[in-house]
Amino acid sequence: MKMVTYPCLCLSLLFAISIFIQPSYAAAAATTTIQPSNLVKKVCSQTSNYDFCVETLYADPRTPEADRYVLAYVIFGSAYQSATTTHDQITSLLKNATASQRPRLKRCDRDYTKAVSKLLEAHDDLDSETFESLAKLSRIASSAADDCETSFKGTRSPLTTNNKGLKGLCEICVVVSKLFVMF
Repeated sequence: MKMVTYPCLCLSLLFAISIFIQPSYAAAAATTTIQPSNLVKKVCSQTSNYDFCVETLYADPRTPEADRYVLAYVIFGSAYQSATTTHDQITSLLKNATASQRPRLKRCDRDYTKAVSKLLEAHDDLDSETFESLAKLSRIASSAADDCETSFKGTRSPLTTNNKGLKGLCEICVVVSKLFVMF
């Protein structure tokens, strides 16, 4: 007969408890509702996906107390990170691409090179407080995601989620850009 030691019993008990506690903790966290600031409400109400906008902005801990400048850095930084990550993914996909995927992925590579460049330019404009081109640069980055998706027309794109994500982020960038420009 095998004897169970006290440390082994404690570890087993701890493991069992963690299985039961973790899901209830996750459910409690998921039901916590974000109370967006007035600025975030103003911005997100002008987008096509209010919930995506709020969740995206509040993924950054600076958002609750953000003014328009900080909010611009938050969203342009998120868009830049998304474009950069997707560009890196495209580079990886190209290494094992089939003959039919290669030209499509190369087009996406060019598109995302442009998106990364334009979002970096927008960040530089924020730094220099040159706000007039922010919306235009955001639209160019969004168009790059559209162009990438179009290159896969008629076939399944491995980048659809990324392209939709960047478009959503760029839409928020355009709205935030309007906070700086008088019409």
